[in-house]
Amino acid sequence: MNDSIYYLNGDYLAAAEASLPLNDLGIVRGYGVFDLLRTYDGAPFRLREHVERLQRSAHAIGLALPWDAATIEAIALDTYRRNHLANATIRIIVTGGPSPNFMTPQNNPTLAVMVEPVTRNTPEEYEQGVKLLTVEMARFLPAVKSLNYIAAIMAMQQASAAAAVEALYRDAAGFVSECTRSNLFVFQGDRLVTPKDDVLLGITRAVVMEIASDSFEVSEVPLHYRDLLAADEAFITSSTKEILPVTQIDGHVIGQGRPGPRTCKLMALFETAARGGMGRVAASSA
Repeated sequence: MNDSIYYLNGDYLAAAEASLPLNDLGIVRGYGVFDLLRTYDGAPFRLREHVERLQRSAHAIGLALPWDAATIEAIALDTYRRNHLANATIRIIVTGGPSPNFMTPQNNPTLAVMVEPVTRNTPEEYEQGVKLLTVEMARFLPAVKSLNYIAAIMAMQQASAAAAVEALYRDAAGFVSECTRSNLFVFQGDRLVTPKDDVLLGITRAVVMEIASDSFEVSEVPLHYRDLLAADEAFITSSTKEILPVTQIDGHVIGQGRPGPRTCKLMALFETAARGGMGRVAASSA
């Protein structure tokens, strides 16, 4: 039973009591945006960056937000505090709100905040690495965290059937971009490469590029499938996966078939950054 407390349009409710009207555009048209972050030992990580990305996503689809960044942050923090979880995910959702004709926004968007315990990959996956499956598919509005996840769900159905933890998008020309819920990195020697175009600008992605710059050359460039398979190391990043080593793609072994030393170094640096205060916001500060 889910005993989490959610925020919905000014009210704090038990998860089971939180609901939207069926004419909400988030339901009937998938019109809305979201962002997700996590906390470390009671403190949200990079909250302001996540809220600012939420604002950019809303602006990109013409969804007006009546709340400023400080207000959204305060609501997110208040919802988080009510759940008494040291390590949690905070999902902030904005939909187009109710629409009498099921199409036209009425400038009355819905704001919801959902807090849940963090669900991470298994220790074995971090120690041994994971498998990706490439799927020829284009992500809709890649720079926007929209509620439209049809392509991602279809891609993950293929990945799950192949015992892969993520599906990696590949275009007709053979260039790869990102996974359904994570960004991609590869090491070519001491050069750290991440795809540049048609990707979500992940917050964890930015942190990894920041902490890696002292030790490695960091490049945002197009990445072709053949170069991906020839990489020395690979990993994916997201708020919940953090840095997750990749050791197999489409049945091809990456590098030595185990998490490489450069990836492991970044994993340790990220752990220090996340739990040591880099970009953390104390929940008691709001």
